[in-house]
Amino acid sequence: MDMSVLLLIVGLILFIGLVVIHEFGHFIAARRGGVDVEEFGIFFPPRLYKRRMKGGWDFTINLLPLGGFVKLKGEHDTDTEPHSFGAASLKTKTKVMAAGVFMNLLTALVLLTFLALVGMPKLIEHQFTVKSDTKISRQEVFLSYIEPGSPAAKAGLQSQDKLLSIDGRTIASPKQLHDFTTTHPEKNVTVKYSRGGDVKVVTARLLSKAAVDASQKTDNPKGYLGVSPTAFTLQRSTWSAPVVAVGFSAQITKLTLQGLGHAVGGLGSLIAGTATGNTKARQHGQTSASSQVSGPVGIFFVLKTGSALGVQFMLLIIAIISLTLAIMNILPIPALDGGRLWLTLISRGIFKKPLSAHREEVINASGFAVLLALIAVITFVDVKRFF
Repeated sequence: MDMSVLLLIVGLILFIGLVVIHEFGHFIAARRGGVDVEEFGIFFPPRLYKRRMKGGWDFTINLLPLGGFVKLKGEHDTDTEPHSFGAASLKTKTKVMAAGVFMNLLTALVLLTFLALVGMPKLIEHQFTVKSDTKISRQEVFLSYIEPGSPAAKAGLQSQDKLLSIDGRTIASPKQLHDFTTTHPEKNVTVKYSRGGDVKVVTARLLSKAAVDASQKTDNPKGYLGVSPTAFTLQRSTWSAPVVAVGFSAQITKLTLQGLGHAVGGLGSLIAGTATGNTKARQHGQTSASSQVSGPVGIFFVLKTGSALGVQFMLLIIAIISLTLAIMNILPIPALDGGRLWLTLISRGIFKKPLSAHREEVINASGFAVLLALIAVITFVDVKRFF
């Protein structure tokens, strides 16, 4: 089996594992808090598999791959039966609802600490590190884009190929590739690269300086080889690995919140543009909103791309997804853990009065409907983006 395919399968399994870990947090917190668990479900119904466990609860696997859930006894805030969620103290309820966030955050920090020790991919500019305890352990160049009709395309190079050398000279950075090609115009060069673990060698004839210079004045500038290279760098730390994990998590959290802000702003422009008939505002809002988010299809393609870059990059993606799950589930979004948590804290902690079962159901059902609609829209955008 191709290594990238194997890594993709492992990545998908790990992604499902994040859901299990999240729900396991709720499960453990509920059991420790004296709340009876009725069902532990992976994904959402309709149900595909059910097994009765010794503790008296059902383990189920369901059809819709949109998350997972733990069903507790008496989930309404007004329920009063013994060992029900509704009858639990505010402290216990808070622990149960926040436990999934804690587990995802802990998983992300453990993975990032491990990556910092063995080699963490450099994903963003000015990525957090402790400079005195950071060493570059690996530098490689991947081809992210191949210009149609270019020397690279004619030689059979493809996106995600790892560039090893040109004419026997090792290429470890985009600058080295640029420096070599600009000093060897119109030359036949031997390109050594790796694809799926297999090393291959091809010959390509670089473009002339005149052709490259002329293209710079057009809307389609060309390079001598016709590729867009991407640097892949691994950075290793020792004693500072936990510090790097926390610092990098803070950076990703900030970027995620900024992205959500742009997405919400874009969604507002989309709704306003649609309501007023302003086509320009609607299109701008759609572009702004859809560029900031991704759904199940998008996650699959991110994992697929990451699988070509190796184990470390795949683990980094999983760590970031786990961190993102923690962030999304602590925000006051109806139907998610954060929405229920904040509703409970406001009603119980501030107004000292539980929400009625009807009002709680209306709020959560409305939030869930909106969430499903957003997932459908995002999936549609992802399909247009990747196909």
